[in-house]
Amino acid sequence: MTARVTTFLIVLICVSASAILSAQVALSAAPESRKDGWPTASQESTGISSKPLQDMESAVRAGDFKKIGSVLIARHGKLVYESYFDGDASSLRDTRSATKSITDALIGIAIGEKKLTGVDARVLQLLPEHARKLQNPDPRKDKITVEDFLTMSAPLECDDWNDASRGNEERMYVVEDWAQFILDLPIRGRMHVGEQVGPPPYGRYFSYCTGGVFTLSEVLQETTGVRTDRYAQENLFGPLGITDAQWVYSPMNIPQTGGGLRLSSRDLLKIAQLYLNGGTWQGKRIVDEAWVHTSTQPHARIDDDTEYGYLWWLKSFKSGATSYPAFFMSGNGGNKVAVFPGLDLAVVITSTNYSTRGMHEQTEKLLTEYILAAVGQ
Repeated sequence: MTARVTTFLIVLICVSASAILSAQVALSAAPESRKDGWPTASQESTGISSKPLQDMESAVRAGDFKKIGSVLIARHGKLVYESYFDGDASSLRDTRSATKSITDALIGIAIGEKKLTGVDARVLQLLPEHARKLQNPDPRKDKITVEDFLTMSAPLECDDWNDASRGNEERMYVVEDWAQFILDLPIRGRMHVGEQVGPPPYGRYFSYCTGGVFTLSEVLQETTGVRTDRYAQENLFGPLGITDAQWVYSPMNIPQTGGGLRLSSRDLLKIAQLYLNGGTWQGKRIVDEAWVHTSTQPHARIDDDTEYGYLWWLKSFKSGATSYPAFFMSGNGGNKVAVFPGLDLAVVITSTNYSTRGMHEQTEKLLTEYILAAVGQ
């Protein structure tokens, strides 16, 4: 090997090493400050190891994880990691049902303002126009409360996870009056083996029903006197510094509170941080602390590993030998907006991997094998 070739190789190695080091430094540095209310900090300053996050970024960019849009992490109230694999910081993300959890915040604010009497308020009493036109009348319908829709446990035959369900959301979208469609449904029945049936955990049967959450949009409008999107901007988004929110509307121009609300990744992270803070943002009270606590406690059981609060999912995520309890927003495509109170950590993972097998598993793998691994080291 000639001296010239040797020198060239040495220079190439040095340049490559320098480029790798520069990339590592860039990845671990504090995210850009955008004057949107988010203070930023480096990962190391908040006790996060940058190496797992660098490995995660490489894996996503290599295509090991499909259709990931963005990953953001906040620790101790500061944004410490921000990467976009599709779009940028200004892109509005369709996280599908993840934004159901925002409806919980709006209900809590309305109760705090005494516009809504409480979660025991009966839905048909609040929506008398729908009550007058009701099909399949049943005394049990009269007892349906706001809490029943917050916990996905109303007795109506509505199950989005069952294509045969009369209340499946896809059937709702093709009619004009979505709330009437839901309230007209018959009472759900359950087959069982043996004559004796034990009571369900927390006294509620979980049945995933987007239409019930949409109906809360009409409840909010009737009780506050303001259309839900405007109420949200005035009482939630405005105080959080969220200026760009794109809603989906029903054929009757009612904001869809059951999902589809488009927000930027940074603004989604604000919702997580708001609940991690117990309802405050930058020292200002937005949601009552007791409401945040109640919303993120179990009220229904989904399966052996997962429970449900008030439109928040509850589960522990295992990384290594340690399990970390979390409450989180979840939507089709594998979208996750997760809060880990024990770690003082909030995470956003957006994805457009809609309706595919393994969509949630791959974002949970990002959480457990990379993000929690970075915090747990």
